[in-house]
Amino acid sequence: MRIRNHLKPSILLALLVLGLATQVSAQPDKISRLQPVRQTPVRVVTTVNFITDLVQQVGGDRVRVEGLMGAGVDPHLYKASAGDVRRLQQADLVFYGGLHLEGKMVELLERLPKAIAVTDAIPRERLIRPAGGFQGQFTYDPHVWFDVTLWQFTIGRVRDALSQVDPAGASRYRANAEAYRKRLEQLDAFIRQQIAQVPPQQRVLITAHDAFNYLGRRYGLEVRGLQGISTVSEAGTRDVQALADFIVERKIRAIFVESSVPRRAIDAVVAAVRARGWRVTIGGELFSDAAGSPGTPEGTYVGMMEHNIRTIVNGLLGREP
Repeated sequence: MRIRNHLKPSILLALLVLGLATQVSAQPDKISRLQPVRQTPVRVVTTVNFITDLVQQVGGDRVRVEGLMGAGVDPHLYKASAGDVRRLQQADLVFYGGLHLEGKMVELLERLPKAIAVTDAIPRERLIRPAGGFQGQFTYDPHVWFDVTLWQFTIGRVRDALSQVDPAGASRYRANAEAYRKRLEQLDAFIRQQIAQVPPQQRVLITAHDAFNYLGRRYGLEVRGLQGISTVSEAGTRDVQALADFIVERKIRAIFVESSVPRRAIDAVVAAVRARGWRVTIGGELFSDAAGSPGTPEGTYVGMMEHNIRTIVNGLLGREP
């Protein structure tokens, strides 16, 4: 068990700056500024665990990857510890989500020259702009991994960064990246095939927070979240009552909890629906901002997505898992 020592953001930044000769802000050409490492495996630190999986898929045995956030950890709320800052300093390369996914670590990561946001590879015109954003922070919805065709862009970003710091492994990284890209093409086809089983009028996905808009847009689901795109602000009574009204009006039979978000707010929705004379069930638990535990199928990006889609389809159709 690791004991966490949480520090104020100002102290974290001071620790990060300590020992760095130069400091650069986040720029599109960050990868070109990376310096080759002296030995392999390349020491990589990642934030959320499905990015850990992404780097392992592309890097193979030429990288040693350490993730800061495990299963069930909410990246919107995660605060870096002093130990995390040391790991970031000592790494050869850092990969993070970007788009303010790691809300409490944004400034820390953007100031680190060797930290690469994997979502920088995604064309901005394909990103979703949330209505009003969250406290002015979100220009785009960061939950891009729920559209597999968008997540494929991150493969090249990781491949290029690893090739820059480890030129001798470039051909290996290219081969691994291409194999993984093809695997994600299969995943995208699987999702479309599964969703097609659900009648169009039943394709309504209700979850704890608004993380599934990319899934809805790509695969034809109407999406509603009790909270916004971040879990920082909790849902209020008005939100619960409004969602309950929507569920009753649309005669929705299943809603879903998330592994990284407390379920008490969803339980409140279920109770509010029941008070209106309608019955809605919990259709299952989805992995939203974190994949499952290491060593389980759900601990990988592909396994997480397959679990989510099977759970959603079974829940919407009223089938036993």
